[in-house]
Amino acid sequence: MLKLNRLTIQYGSHTVAREIDAQFESGKIYTILGANGAGKSSLLKAIFGELAFSGAIDYQGKAQSKAHLNVWRKPIAYMPQDSHTDAELTTLEVVLLGRMDALSRHIGDELLTEAVELLAELNISHLAHRPIHLLSGGQRQLAMFAQALLRRPKILLLDEPVSALDMAHQINLLDKVSHYTQQHQLICIMVLHDLSLAAQFSDEVLLLADGHIHAQGMPSAVLQSDTLRQVYHVDIEILTSHQGLPVIHPYRKQLAGV
Repeated sequence: MLKLNRLTIQYGSHTVAREIDAQFESGKIYTILGANGAGKSSLLKAIFGELAFSGAIDYQGKAQSKAHLNVWRKPIAYMPQDSHTDAELTTLEVVLLGRMDALSRHIGDELLTEAVELLAELNISHLAHRPIHLLSGGQRQLAMFAQALLRRPKILLLDEPVSALDMAHQINLLDKVSHYTQQHQLICIMVLHDLSLAAQFSDEVLLLADGHIHAQGMPSAVLQSDTLRQVYHVDIEILTSHQGLPVIHPYRKQLAGV
């Protein structure tokens, strides 16, 4: 179990997270939601150890500390929001960097096969030998996701992993997230802006506002029109899909005289 205990994150005098308490269990997907600037990405960065904080972050009874940050990060795969790179590496080489701890001058057949299979599962085998810096933003996202999975993590942190993908690739990637989380009993925490996707692929959602967790729970309980209107300050209609899941539809206010 991963625990946040009174977690507070500040940028100078600005507090983006204030005394947040949360617990994350294995085998579940948790999606962090909120308006721009709510602290969603900062929360992931703090868990990974990229941002200073007060309070405590604990995994399996061991607290994160600067002195042992490399040990802390071993079970974690973190896919940041910005996947841009100027590295002169092929897509396959970038994916293999997910297992830097196992790399040497000779790459084992088992590791190479695993990397190739991940590219195939994400439908990007044709990009294996293409330079990573020549890929589109969406293609890089898929490559970086393959790299994250190759780490065989226990905690998967994904910051807007589908922001540059078309609908088909969004569903494909999030299906892989769901399958991998359950199969390997991971703790998956991701940031999404698409509330309807969050409803479809999350076990729980955390709605951030004003530095606090405004609401947390099953998507159907949290994604209510009144709650979302308070956080996003926009008129929202909640529809229901044929699967019984909420579909969030924001709409513009009626113009005068129309």
